Amino acid sequence: MKILILTNEYPPNIYGGAGVHVEKLVQELCELEKGNHSLKVFCFGDQREHTANKTVKGIHHNVRFTSRDPRHKKLMDTLFRNILISGAAGEFDIVHCHTWYTHFAGCLLKQMYNTPLILTTHSLEPQRTWKEEQLGTAYHVSTWLEKTAYENADGVIAVSEFMKKTVHNLYQVPKNKIHVIHNAIDVNQYKPTFAPSVLVDYKIQPDKPFILFVGRITRQKGIVHLINAIQYLIPDIQVVLCASSPDTEELKREIAGKIKEARIRTKNKIIWIDRSIPKNYLIPLYSHASVFVCPSIYEPFGLINLEAMACGTPVVSSKVGGIPEIVDHGETGLLIPFVQKDYRNFEPKDPMRFSKDLAEAINSLLKSSKAINMMGKQARQKVEECFSWKSVARQTLKFYKELLSINSISKHH
Repeated sequence: MKILILTNEYPPNIYGGAGVHVEKLVQELCELEKGNHSLKVFCFGDQREHTANKTVKGIHHNVRFTSRDPRHKKLMDTLFRNILISGAAGEFDIVHCHTWYTHFAGCLLKQMYNTPLILTTHSLEPQRTWKEEQLGTAYHVSTWLEKTAYENADGVIAVSEFMKKTVHNLYQVPKNKIHVIHNAIDVNQYKPTFAPSVLVDYKIQPDKPFILFVGRITRQKGIVHLINAIQYLIPDIQVVLCASSPDTEELKREIAGKIKEARIRTKNKIIWIDRSIPKNYLIPLYSHASVFVCPSIYEPFGLINLEAMACGTPVVSSKVGGIPEIVDHGETGLLIPFVQKDYRNFEPKDPMRFSKDLAEAINSLLKSSKAINMMGKQARQKVEECFSWKSVARQTLKFYKELLSINSISKHH
């Protein structure tokens, strides 16, 4: 089978869960069935790779776009790259798109060559209304492109049951076209790994407990609610915020202001690491943390929680999206009830109540080393048993074959 994968993110240009997913999926697909399938990956960047059954080509250009609203340049750049991908695709049996950034190319290629189009649902634009801050009215175009792609897709992979329901409700995709394949993690890479020197490098005191947040500076990740919770935390702990890659400079300034205010309200040390952290440093941070905190207001799956759990760290997380399919309340962590403002606005209805609930759950674990150890062990065990990339690749390949079979039958009729 000739498989065409289209993605914005691909190593080394990874900034979110979708990029991690594509990297691992491609790696495992290449090894299935004795490497009999060939993969071609088009991504945004200048990557170039070529092995026996895998070709990776980054799409870049030197065109400078002008626009009435500077925020529209990202959209123009995306559309242009999609056209370049469509022209360079070559031969393939099936096209698999990841995120709206490649949906235009996926739709063009399906129409041009009558090959099955598959979309993996990492997130959905109508549920990320804060993206309008970043894209301006180009957000309306990204939403329209996504809607068009789902209307044209032959099959959809949802990363959680939550996302399956959402795709069906938002875009009326028939449920029999949507296949749930959970995300996964490399348990040989993400495992309890202790290196006190890494803590020292980031000015974290190794002999004092700390809670950890890891995520982009975006409304989705709910970092502001965790910052508001800091004033309610028990004394003598450290708060480590690995928060970088802001959606906008305005949002980064807002978060910087909130952290400054939080430092006034607490004696607990707040360490803000505002740059991307390499995996070999991040894994020890997960492992040494007493509690990992995920205050997201929207999370289709929540791969970040798997990373922490694989490192033997219990999770305190908002009960949203696909997270309850990962975190077992009272066993591998604690889930915080979340009531959103309304069906279109994912912000909490009562932000301060949500922050206080976060703090209360974190405090309850910090007061019990026994609970932390027990949940940490159970978290690692659950990841090992339920979330492997080999399983994801096998399920994905099976779905490809089913769609190719259906497409072949419909062509003959």
